[in-house]
Amino acid sequence: MSRALLLTQSDDRATHAQVVDLEPSQWPEAEVRVAIAHSTVNYKDALAVTGKSPVVRKFPMVPGIDFAGTVVDSADERFKSGDRVLLNGWGVGETHWGGLAQQARVKADWLVPLPDAFDTHDAMAIGTAGYTAMLCVMALQAHGVVPDRGPVLVTGANGGVGTIAIALLSRLGFEVHASTGRLNESAHLQALGATEVIDRATLSAPGKPLQKERWAAAVDSVGSHTLANVCASLKYGGAVAACGLAQGLDLPASVAPFILRGVTLAGVDSVMAPYARRIEAWGRLAQELPREVLTANTETVGLADVPLLAQRLLAGEVRGRVVVDLAR
Repeated sequence: MSRALLLTQSDDRATHAQVVDLEPSQWPEAEVRVAIAHSTVNYKDALAVTGKSPVVRKFPMVPGIDFAGTVVDSADERFKSGDRVLLNGWGVGETHWGGLAQQARVKADWLVPLPDAFDTHDAMAIGTAGYTAMLCVMALQAHGVVPDRGPVLVTGANGGVGTIAIALLSRLGFEVHASTGRLNESAHLQALGATEVIDRATLSAPGKPLQKERWAAAVDSVGSHTLANVCASLKYGGAVAACGLAQGLDLPASVAPFILRGVTLAGVDSVMAPYARRIEAWGRLAQELPREVLTANTETVGLADVPLLAQRLLAGEVRGRVVVDLAR
């Protein structure tokens, strides 16, 4: 028997989350079985657990879009018993049972080796959010963004993507500005490396198609009017890596920043990113993200704490990253 957070849906389409014990035969068939040590709660996980958005495509479902643990057995020669692995995305926790459980059965193609620099707790203190932040940094660098071009803005700065993005960019020598709705957390953001903290309200309302040139680049996890205003405020030749939709799916923008200032809008997807890009991102995280950042930026909870935590996360009451210890 293994414990898991199981989501079910009632006739009125309400989502119900409950910690249950499941038989090994209840897990879906797949090539590799993993004993999960740690998982995490991302924004998408919170939407799934609360039912606030149709993240889950079929019920019952074990949520959790990522996990880290040890291979128990494998039908694929790339992995053997005892290998340390992690997983991010691939529809896990949406269409295939995910990481908020003590075990998982998944396709071998979905796994990557856990870097030697990290234990499983570290890996989930980074999680999909931190891995996405690294992909955003890589996207900006691929578009020629360098520190001497000017400051880089990070929106949703207190969230999982935002906090890790600030830490990574500041350690690469960038001047980092942070946008947040929780100005009381300014000291934490500055400790991570932000040199300026601004109120998200200055970006979240409808704005002009072109605005004062303020930033050389940006990492945006918010979308909607915020992303539109960020694009309108980038310097000539600037770039924004867009990876989230906390404010909304819409983009009420004009083409002006793109055709008059040569701005680039680079979409960043972590779910289906190819293997080589995943390996590069995790390798760079192992080299460039100090352990003390993870320690100061992470809360650890047990599986039974997840439903309430998901509500707090959506209410904007969670700072940084949350690790779920499956032994609790």
